[in-house]
Amino acid sequence: MIHKTTKLAIFAFLTFPAISSPAWAGSAVYLGTRVAQSRQVSIDKIDHAAWDAITRKYVDTNGMVNYRGLKASAADMQALARYLNLLSTANPSLPASPDATLAFWINAYNAVTVHGILREYPTTSIRNHTAKLWGYNIWKDLQLYVGGKPYSLDQIEHEVLRKKGDPRIHFAIVCASIGCPRLLNEAYVPDRLQEQLQLNAKDFFARSQNFRYDPANRRMQLSSILDWFGEDFGGNQAAQLKRIAEWLPSQTAQAAARQNAVSVSYLDYNWNLNSQ
Repeated sequence: MIHKTTKLAIFAFLTFPAISSPAWAGSAVYLGTRVAQSRQVSIDKIDHAAWDAITRKYVDTNGMVNYRGLKASAADMQALARYLNLLSTANPSLPASPDATLAFWINAYNAVTVHGILREYPTTSIRNHTAKLWGYNIWKDLQLYVGGKPYSLDQIEHEVLRKKGDPRIHFAIVCASIGCPRLLNEAYVPDRLQEQLQLNAKDFFARSQNFRYDPANRRMQLSSILDWFGEDFGGNQAAQLKRIAEWLPSQTAQAAARQNAVSVSYLDYNWNLNSQ
């Protein structure tokens, strides 16, 4: 006779294989599924309704996530797994619109990250799961099959999204930390993508954890994201400030940024979990 706890463990493995994988294993964890090329479709055909429903239910207007509630819901965990399987059916090599492609990979990054945190939850920070020398590193080892190829979070960010040339992706992809931009409580969708990216860029700079301006001393403090990925916004401080000016929360800050009439420093990054 199989013990009750053993039955539960078998059920968890069959239903949520990624979540049951040990975080200390140090080997790749694959999400989604390998899909035969004959069954792959254009990114244009991917429907993000499932991710939209999950974020509306478990993410608040500040981007904080109810991980506990989501992990406790077998139905919604299965919905998340099915969504990841759906993402796997996309073939990035097939023709697709630029906005559909950008929305697809932003949603993929965020959904994989949330799934990765749920494997570890309860936890206090994604940094607890980013081994440098050996062991499991969520950014490298958690991989989603898309079009038959596995993509890590690092690959999605650096090899796919950043190469699209739109720095607003840095205000859309969320590494499950308070210092990140807010996780939008809806899916990114092609027909509203530009509006959504603008909205979250402005929200990002409206928060004091990401932007502070001292006009008396002509000083701006920016999120460390602008330090780490400054080159995506321009080749020097003047270009970078000019690029972000439209998203700053006041006209005086916008004018100072466009004139490069400030000194710039960077705020400490808050790696605590973006948990409700």
